[in-house]
Amino acid sequence: MAHLALLVANLIYAINYSFAKDVMPTFILPSGFILLRVIGALFLFALTYFLFVKEKVERKDMFRLAICGIFGVAINQLLFFEGLNLTTPINAAIIMTSNPILVMIISFLIIKEKITFRKGLGILLGIIGASSLILKGGDVSLDSNMQLGNLFVFINAASYGLYLVIVKPMMKKYHPITVMFYVFSFGLLYVLPFGFTNLADVDWSIIPNSIYLEIAFVVICTTFIAYLFNSTALKQLSPSTVSIYIYLQPVLATLFAIFWGSDNLDNQKIISSILIFFGVYLVSVRSLKERKQKLS
Repeated sequence: MAHLALLVANLIYAINYSFAKDVMPTFILPSGFILLRVIGALFLFALTYFLFVKEKVERKDMFRLAICGIFGVAINQLLFFEGLNLTTPINAAIIMTSNPILVMIISFLIIKEKITFRKGLGILLGIIGASSLILKGGDVSLDSNMQLGNLFVFINAASYGLYLVIVKPMMKKYHPITVMFYVFSFGLLYVLPFGFTNLADVDWSIIPNSIYLEIAFVVICTTFIAYLFNSTALKQLSPSTVSIYIYLQPVLATLFAIFWGSDNLDNQKIISSILIFFGVYLVSVRSLKERKQKLS
């Protein structure tokens, strides 16, 4: 179930690149959009928490949850959307392939997760396959005006990598809904000063229905469902295994495009997909074996 949750979460992320770009900056500026995301997601997490979970959190864990709110919500989301607004979806997707490498290094430094040859090879194959698929849609832009956006996306990747590592102990200790409720509660405090003015300035009357649907997708699916599914998976799997699934995003985006008739299947896509799936297998297979050992 954890791997299925990651698959669905990354399908959502794959679609999110284009939807978010449609909304920004024409209708909502990045910081305002992030505040809207966090408010919407917090409402859904709070509703679920108070209706079904009602789990108490120890006072000593509040500081860690507050830190998770900084790296997992504030820095992660603000810099990703600000970066995506300045750069291209292809640039952002390529830069995000650094996330599993960063997670592997951070996991080694903080929780002493071993860096094995198998894991390194899996991440390398994932990078090659994902980059090949992403670049199929166009070229990486080196326009100097986009460099700040590229830097923001990279910092976002590093921030989310750190978040996956530091939130892992909380996922093992509490229900994912509990963790997400507190992480987004702190996250709202952090993003409110940055997004309040931009959100207040939005002219909702000029937004077409199609954009409203895309906004709803980003708030409900990308923020609430994807975060919840990633959190559920992190309860069972290592941060490195969760992060490697980012390489499935270009594969899923391609399959989605083929399904809708806007793209076709060719040998390059097949080879890239095989590399990615094999890379994901190499990184995640150890976790599967460990789970079997625990059950035996």
